[in-house]
Amino acid sequence: MLGTIVNTSAILAGSLLGSALRRGLAEKYQQALYTAMGFAAVFLGTQTVVKNLSVSRFPVLFIASLAVGSVIGTALDIDGAFTRLVRRFSKTELSQGLSTGILLCCMGSLSILGPIQSALLGDHTFLFTNATLDFVTFMVLGSAYGPGMCAAGVVLFCWQGSIYLGASVLEGFFSGDVMCELSIVGGVLIAASGLSILNIRETKTLNLLPSLLAPAAWFLARAALGLV
Repeated sequence: MLGTIVNTSAILAGSLLGSALRRGLAEKYQQALYTAMGFAAVFLGTQTVVKNLSVSRFPVLFIASLAVGSVIGTALDIDGAFTRLVRRFSKTELSQGLSTGILLCCMGSLSILGPIQSALLGDHTFLFTNATLDFVTFMVLGSAYGPGMCAAGVVLFCWQGSIYLGASVLEGFFSGDVMCELSIVGGVLIAASGLSILNIRETKTLNLLPSLLAPAAWFLARAALGLV
């Protein structure tokens, strides 16, 4: 769990530092950081999708995953419940910042593959690299949304901790194919979040989160049927 602890600490430090700098930043500079974050999310998500889609064994699986996941998420109104919870503590746009930050720090390939590599091989390289990237990212987000971005660190710790424990128990399940499909769906969610930040397309990204369960369900079903 060393890599996850370092990654979480980087998010907390970046959020707090960015929040401290926020007071000295004029509104035009905050808007510039906000725009930069939107473009970064769009292109990071796009790069993740393109990279993994080219080697996917099931190139239409992510479409089905997004369709099913969006229906489930909308029915559960995950975004609405999350927004209402945040608004109890803040009157700002923190909910949008947190949803973006959580997707950026949790849905990237490094954040998914990192805990698995850490659990199975004892190698923390991916997570240390991810920690460096997250520190910079959350310094920007902290300057735009304030210290509330630290909450993303708690989510990251639970997310990566769950993957770490799951990988330890289900060592044979996390094949390259499973990780590939998860990364494609995660990349789409990151790009969608970026479009929302840039006010190009308003998307309730959190309602799409159940889409991440669909690839795992697909591979579990194939395994149960004895399919390779």
